[in-house]
Amino acid sequence: MAGDWIITGGRPLQGRVEVPAAKNSVLPLLAASLLCSGPVRLQNVPRLTDVEDCLALLRGVGCTAGWQGTELVVQGQPMRTDLAPEAAGRMRASILFCAPLLARLGRVSTVLPGGCRIGARPIDLHLQGLAQMSVRQLPAAPGQLTLYAPAGLRGAEICLAFPSVGATETLLLAAATAQGQTVLHGAAKEPEIADLAAFLNACGGCVEGAGTDTIRVQGRRCLAGCTFMPVADRIIASTLACAAATAGGRVELAGCAPGLYAPLLEILEQMGCTVERARDAAAISRFGALRGAGNVHTAPYPGLATDAAPLLAAVMLCAQGESRLQDRVFENRFACAEGFAALGANVRVAERTLYVQPGGTLRGAKLTAPDLRGGAALALAALAARGSSRLGGVEFVRRGYADLDRLLARLGAQIWQEIPARSGVVKKTPTKKQFCLAIGAKK
Repeated sequence: MAGDWIITGGRPLQGRVEVPAAKNSVLPLLAASLLCSGPVRLQNVPRLTDVEDCLALLRGVGCTAGWQGTELVVQGQPMRTDLAPEAAGRMRASILFCAPLLARLGRVSTVLPGGCRIGARPIDLHLQGLAQMSVRQLPAAPGQLTLYAPAGLRGAEICLAFPSVGATETLLLAAATAQGQTVLHGAAKEPEIADLAAFLNACGGCVEGAGTDTIRVQGRRCLAGCTFMPVADRIIASTLACAAATAGGRVELAGCAPGLYAPLLEILEQMGCTVERARDAAAISRFGALRGAGNVHTAPYPGLATDAAPLLAAVMLCAQGESRLQDRVFENRFACAEGFAALGANVRVAERTLYVQPGGTLRGAKLTAPDLRGGAALALAALAARGSSRLGGVEFVRRGYADLDRLLARLGAQIWQEIPARSGVVKKTPTKKQFCLAIGAKK
């Protein structure tokens, strides 16, 4: 288990970061690799626990999957229909592996997907769409799911009741090698959807309209492999932009088009940050006071991303004015509010809305990450607090960030990780670049 982070606030950030490939793109791409007869190479992939769980799922069904430097390589044919239960139960994205196995083997059995407890995350849209493509759901034990496609997958015209990213990805994966044409109405428009479509097309698929609310897929008998660079992680970029806003200073984010997270950047500007934009980079600065954001809400792309909501909330804690942030996707998105209050913020949550009043003085506190983005938000809030904070539960944060603590330290934050030693004595391991240089470590 990862050790707690010790964060001392009051240090402005300064530096440049190359934004890695998006976790929310890499995971469906790994699922899509099951459709491919040749090897798949994904570039610039961060080492995340969710990625490792996907590799375990691939190996569990008989594929070879592993790292070659910063690239992931997947090859081989799936031979088993059961998904590894421990890995599948830990993350929401495990549901994406069902459609490719149905396409290749006609059957799949798994536990119901896990993930962060940020609200109801049903898979009914996935199952309804698959049912229209000739998939049957077989009786299974509680918490289990068994799907069967006795005559193979068949194209269909499907209307989603909500632009669910996960359901759109599942149905794209099912349609890629299904018999005939699939038309998906009400599809999600997120960049990760367009990225999945681009990957499928690079492997020989025929997907049109990704990025709009109507996607057409002409099924192919088989797909080849390819080498592919996934889209940059707009949520990591959003996280570091918000870190610059909470701690102050200036952070340059390279390799991620600012248009991918434009709503967040616009709100930060309204609150008093300076944003410099280039084609595939942005620099975020904050040297003065922040203003309240007023009324803000999340929405499907191109609106403010739900994953960015807790991160923006951390910035609101530092503002001199009032802010109200509503998440319209998940009802428990602001589980981090308890940690905000422990730091001294004047916050309350009513239904899906976080209310932030000015006047609270942020001071170091003992905190626990409630989920992936909420944990990152608590780390950002601690950067603005007086004194030191202890953040536990960082294993949640590691699901979506590769060494966020070390990344913040390289930008100038004072952040340490406690490592439990075998002797029972806890070792404090500094992650600051300055300390590493002091002991002669390489940059």
